[in-house]
Amino acid sequence: MPRYRYPSIPESEVTPKRLFEKRRRFLRQGVALGAASILPSGLLMPTKAEAWADEFKIQLKENMTRKDFAGDEGITDYGDATSYNNFYEFGTRKSDPEVYAHKLPTDPWSVRVEGEFNLTGDIAFEDILQRYSLEERIYRLRCVEAWSMVIPWIGFPLRELIKHHDPTSKAKYIEFEAIHDPEKLRGQQRSIIEWPYREALRMDEAMHPLTMIAVGMYGEKMPNQNGAPMRLVVPWKYGFKSIKSVTVIRALEQKPKTSWEEQNPEEYGFFANVNPNVDHPRWSQARERRIGEPGRRETLMFNGYAEEVAHLYEGMDLQRHH
Repeated sequence: MPRYRYPSIPESEVTPKRLFEKRRRFLRQGVALGAASILPSGLLMPTKAEAWADEFKIQLKENMTRKDFAGDEGITDYGDATSYNNFYEFGTRKSDPEVYAHKLPTDPWSVRVEGEFNLTGDIAFEDILQRYSLEERIYRLRCVEAWSMVIPWIGFPLRELIKHHDPTSKAKYIEFEAIHDPEKLRGQQRSIIEWPYREALRMDEAMHPLTMIAVGMYGEKMPNQNGAPMRLVVPWKYGFKSIKSVTVIRALEQKPKTSWEEQNPEEYGFFANVNPNVDHPRWSQARERRIGEPGRRETLMFNGYAEEVAHLYEGMDLQRHH
């Protein structure tokens, strides 16, 4: 299979005209997080969140909004965050996900938990929502293509799901698979990668408190083009590690090959930690273009989360383990 490369992104590229997606059902019963009012800051209003939670038996943490994860940085405009995306299941252009996202089948949705877990099986998305307490976390998002955003996600720590399913002593890695439906997803009709899209984390990365499963953003349900109905978010890694539209979560003893690592290992390593000192073979990673802002800014080590995660990689050669 020929190796696919991320296209180079010119500075002049303009965000496409926004298309307004009609709100769809969040649960089969017909709820949408978008029914909640949004504050000017982009945060979900607590009273609305509580009413939504009471009606549909979903738990929200008492202090559900955590803005400190992104410091004082401004939140990326919702329109930019939902119209400028990499989601190759829909195509390779930034505008493709928004244009074709209505074809993503999200209802019903279930996730298969398998491998080195003591509790395995298929879980309905509704059951996942009702099992875990949701919270809002504002994280930086850094793409390997040297652009970035700041996104308010709604979800829960991945570690809670892992603990619930009780990994065996052999479980050293957590692997994820995304949806595979070539009939509906036009991008999967091309050999961009070997479908379905696969990503993985080392167990200590998966269990880290910052790693989360997101089911919403900007106080709304997760838009299709951003990975509905649930996706991974690992804020200190390049964005391609945060796999969208997850259908399988698998515990493994041996390190698996992830999609981009398998396709182009010299450019996209397994760890993919944001590192301004390790350039991509085709561009510098020292600076980034924040979507919605002029110019460029310096890229932070581990995307600004070094204090929380640097200990995970002590003793590792981060030039080699990129």
